[in-house]
Amino acid sequence: MGTRRPESGSLSDHVYLSLRSDLMCGLITPGERLGEERLAGQYGVSRTPVREALARLLADGLIQRDEGGLFPYRPRLDELAGLYELRTVLELQGISRISGDADRRHDPDVLGPELDRWYALRDRMPEPDAGFVGLDEQFHTALLVSAGNRALADALVAVNAKVRPVRMFDYLTPDRMAATVDEHVHLAELVLDGRLDAAHDALRRHIDESRQVVVARAGEALSMARMASAMRG
Repeated sequence: MGTRRPESGSLSDHVYLSLRSDLMCGLITPGERLGEERLAGQYGVSRTPVREALARLLADGLIQRDEGGLFPYRPRLDELAGLYELRTVLELQGISRISGDADRRHDPDVLGPELDRWYALRDRMPEPDAGFVGLDEQFHTALLVSAGNRALADALVAVNAKVRPVRMFDYLTPDRMAATVDEHVHLAELVLDGRLDAAHDALRRHIDESRQVVVARAGEALSMARMASAMRG
């Protein structure tokens, strides 16, 4: 492993991106302790940028602090199921509250610019990257904000923060990136066209597919953590 340095950004940024990538790609196993000195040697830097990168990853939820130090995040499958159930309820309610009132419409001034963003992404697809989850969250929040209930959107933001560490695993392949972009464009077009029954069904399928991928990846991470723990024992 070594730092992959973009043209700009601080050394801490370079270490953060490299370490995040190695965590997401499985180059660092779930049971591996993230010691500053060892990581500094692996990435060819001093301990200071490593310490700063670890602090950011801890805030992201991608690593966690145990009694023995810092380790990659290990998700709980039962908690994920409950959070995805809540996410589904919140997002579908954004559609239902509009379809149930003939005087309401989704706000095109909120959703229109977001749709334009995804048209641009479809025309110029980014490379697979865990950071794509931020763009995905922005779309779903904008969709809910456009329905006119900010409290629903705030609740969704809180749910997303809890599932984000595992959801990042969803965007490491080109096919998942492309599918997400196409589905977001389709969803926004249905909503802005007022085809809310179709939008409701499409949104449910979209969230459920993400849930299946995330739960599968979380299960893999937990299996790797158990194997690493058994080897240490």
